[in-house]
Amino acid sequence: EVVTLAVLMYPLLRGLALQLHSALTGSYIPGSSSMAFINCLNEQIAKDIARAIMDKKLAAQVNILPKSSALYFWKGELEESTEILLIVKTRTSKIGELSNYVRSIHPFEIPEIISMPIDQGNPLYLKWIEENVPRD
Repeated sequence: EVVTLAVLMYPLLRGLALQLHSALTGSYIPGSSSMAFINCLNEQIAKDIARAIMDKKLAAQVNILPKSSALYFWKGELEESTEILLIVKTRTSKIGELSNYVRSIHPFEIPEIISMPIDQGNPLYLKWIEENVPRD
């Protein structure tokens, strides 16, 4: 029983240990920040969504990448279009709120909103993300 409990508690205890270590040393907890990718139909929509995300303080930064070609299946048919890609840097804890908000304002029926946790990087930049996106 003790071994089972210890195994089940390991992720929680590891998380708490990482948070304590981070608080004491100022180091980055892997995965506490994320990058989200959002596709947009054109540059104006991309700028409007990026500004709305920033106005709601759901990100520290949004990059707007220029047009790229996209191939995808939609309603059983192969489609080709150009898209503008947003790369959003934020706290991982804000991804759900970010996704809900973007879906509420995005003109696409099913917008691409996917995220990846940031494992490592420039510690000063990662700290800057955390300082510029309010906690929950």
